[in-house]
Amino acid sequence: MTLKRLVLTGAAGRLGSYLREPLAKLADDLVSSDMVESLGPLYAGERYQRADLADKGAIHDLLAGADMVVHFGAISDEASFEDILGPNIIGAYNVWEAAYQHGLRRVVYASSIHAVGMYPKAEFIGTDVSHRPDTFYGLAKCFAEDLGRMYWDKRGLESVHLRILSCAQVTSARALGTWLSYDDLIRLVTCAIDTPTTGFSVVYGVSNNDRAPVDNAKASHLGFRPQDNAEIFAAQILADAPRPDPTDPAQTCHGGAFAAVGLGQSGKAQMNIVDDTKTA
Repeated sequence: MTLKRLVLTGAAGRLGSYLREPLAKLADDLVSSDMVESLGPLYAGERYQRADLADKGAIHDLLAGADMVVHFGAISDEASFEDILGPNIIGAYNVWEAAYQHGLRRVVYASSIHAVGMYPKAEFIGTDVSHRPDTFYGLAKCFAEDLGRMYWDKRGLESVHLRILSCAQVTSARALGTWLSYDDLIRLVTCAIDTPTTGFSVVYGVSNNDRAPVDNAKASHLGFRPQDNAEIFAAQILADAPRPDPTDPAQTCHGGAFAAVGLGQSGKAQMNIVDDTKTA
């Protein structure tokens, strides 16, 4: 499917950096957006438009003339509710309302496992479980998922919510189950764009890992078939892993470190995330 105009928010982020080039090939005009002054070199068919997610007018202007929006912009860590409120909650409303007013077909949204992060990892959860957020960050993801459902039910605006587990280099035992490779991320977003009809859909963003702790059976209509498997890292990761602690929520809950930190405290600070942001 080739779109006339596609908008990507969060284009300066690590995940956004891997999406820009493939999304530019799916549209005649890719409008990449973030809060930085510049993205540097742009891909063919891509242009940059700076916009604050919490600024309703700026987001209205950003989405003008678009067919779809891939909404990855947000604070991507736990923070105070006051900090999360603007970009993650009000920002989500601004995106959905602007999408509705401009007649977009669909919002593709970067949700997160943290919307259900307090479920025990021993429970193999599907896409239809009730929300159980682990942080204010996860709570904002719950809000956007419910917002998407309401805009579908009341206004007919489709949305696909990608509950990403951990899209980063495998550096922990948890990631052997939660890993989403960058190639599978691109496949996931492409499926969310190309599927003819989606209504309101939720899908877990996870690769074809032997140890994957979630069930995408009810999202099969999206055609997402991940190809990568974190098991190739298992021998080295498990050899170096500390002794498991069955009382540690970071090891026993789906949300990992986010399930263990106090509200408002950084979850990422407890994780070994490699910054391998792609440059054009």
